[in-house]
Amino acid sequence: MVSSVVSSRDITFGFLTVCDTSNAGMFGGYLLVDISGRPLEFHCTVPLRVTRAQEILYGATLQRHMHGEQIGGPLLKATQLSPVAVLTDRESLLHARSHGESPVVAIQEIDEGEHGTEAFHLGAFQLRPHDDDLSKLDQLRNYFEELSSSIELAEPFDRIRAAIDEAQQH
Repeated sequence: MVSSVVSSRDITFGFLTVCDTSNAGMFGGYLLVDISGRPLEFHCTVPLRVTRAQEILYGATLQRHMHGEQIGGPLLKATQLSPVAVLTDRESLLHARSHGESPVVAIQEIDEGEHGTEAFHLGAFQLRPHDDDLSKLDQLRNYFEELSSSIELAEPFDRIRAAIDEAQQH
C-alpha cells in the first residue's frame, strides 16, 4: 500500500520512450499519468536524425548520448509535475537520470523463470532502477505494485507511440 500521508490522486508516474522512424528520425515521448493511468501531461521532441559525423565521433556511446542527453534530458526537464518514478522501456534512457529529480527505472518484459540482478519482478516485468536509485528500490516497489493493479505497466508506452504516429500524420 501507498503511505497514507500521500493521497493516491497526487501520485504521478512518468513513462519515457524513444520511437525510431525510418523516414523522420527519432522522436522522444514522455507521458505522465496518475495512479489509475489517466494522462496528466504529454511531451514529445521534434525528430532527431543522427549524422554520420556523430556516428563516427560517438561510436558505441551514440545511442546512450542521443537517448539520454538529447531526448530524455530535455523531456524530463519539460514537465510541470514531479513523478514518483519515471519508467522507460529503453535501457539507454536510464542515462537521462541526471536531468531529473525522480528515480528512473527500466522496465522489461521477461520470460517466466528469468531473473536478473539488481532488479525486482512484478508480474511479467523486470524493473531495474538507475544505479543512483538502487537504495530506493524497496520504497518504489509499493508504488509500482499499486500502479500495476490499475494498469498493465507497458501499456502507456503504446499510447506514446500511437500519439507520436498520429502527430506525424498531421
